Amino acid sequence: MTNKYLSYDSQRAPKVREMFSRLAWRYDLVNDIMSFGLHRRWKRDTVRLGLGAAARAPRWLDLCCGTGDIGFRAEGARPGARVVGLDFTFPMLTVARQRGSKAGSRARCVQGDALNLPFADRSFDAISVGYGLRNLADIPRGLAEMLRVLAPGGRAVVLDFGKPDNPVASVLYWGYLKIVMPMMGLLFHGDPDTYAYIPASLERYPAQRGVEKLVQETGFVNARFEER
Repeated sequence: MTNKYLSYDSQRAPKVREMFSRLAWRYDLVNDIMSFGLHRRWKRDTVRLGLGAAARAPRWLDLCCGTGDIGFRAEGARPGARVVGLDFTFPMLTVARQRGSKAGSRARCVQGDALNLPFADRSFDAISVGYGLRNLADIPRGLAEMLRVLAPGGRAVVLDFGKPDNPVASVLYWGYLKIVMPMMGLLFHGDPDTYAYIPASLERYPAQRGVEKLVQETGFVNARFEER
């Protein structure tokens, strides 16, 4: 499947940034529609897993934070949490900052590269990545950076699309993504490739089992995946 926003060369990051810059202002609305609101539950589960046995006021890093959804949820779930959201797409960060300002959030939203994090070693007790790992130009490097800034005993949680094992579920899943996603892109952004990017980017993505293996190879311990 060809997609103008997807490449596997030096243009990967610029193309992803271009796409998300275009999506930013309707990103939350489209997430609600295309997931039937289920993304809210998945993000709550991500926060729950990330907090785990974390300190009373954990240092939380939300990578590829987009409009800030997961970080704001972490802040709300654990008053006193010190949240930093990082993304390399300025329009996404603009939406996140506007949301945070309206909600009275103390979370910081910073522009930066997930492959070269501007933080010291062991800076965070929890790290989340919501639908972002798949978009990195170098997934192993991104995981290595996550491990570097994660404090001992901390948790990292990756939320993303998987690949169903059940044949019937797989047909329905891929059918939905390949038919509905282009329609969403055309309807909300006048460009079917914006959301057709999702199934296209999944073709080479290692998904749940492959990511679990990469996480283990990076040096994380007690790595596992859960399916929803």
